[in-house]
Amino acid sequence: MRWLILSVTHLAVLAIGFALGVYFLPVLTAPESLDRGMLAASAEGALFEAGFTRELKGSDFLHWGEGSVSVTAGKIVHQGSLAPGPDYKLYLVKDFVEDEAQFLKVKSGAQLIGDVKTFDGFLLDVPTGVDVGAYSTVIVWCETFGEFITAAKYQ
Repeated sequence: MRWLILSVTHLAVLAIGFALGVYFLPVLTAPESLDRGMLAASAEGALFEAGFTRELKGSDFLHWGEGSVSVTAGKIVHQGSLAPGPDYKLYLVKDFVEDEAQFLKVKSGAQLIGDVKTFDGFLLDVPTGVDVGAYSTVIVWCETFGEFITAAKYQ
């Protein structure tokens, strides 16, 4: 009986440690956050403005974003915070979605913008040939775990 209790408790501690490592490793290895002044300057002249909020159907205490999002013809700028996590991607989609199921339905038509590697604001270049006006919503998605993080409708 003692062997069984020790096995279960050790496996539980191992699982908790693994989960904490998955959650905190991106925070520890993230590049330094961009200067807030640089983010603000990059957002000037934006074609569209929107905001991430924690109040979306697919957001929860581990998967959320808040702050402003500015979309220019060549850049997407976020000034705010994201819940830390691994392998975040920024996508553009044509219709607003606010959870995993909705995003998975439209993901094949979504435009990948790039990797989100910082959690206190980001600045991503829009790939050449992408017309941001052809889309309405920016989405932060965790590719590794298939988790919706946040979204903002900009038009």
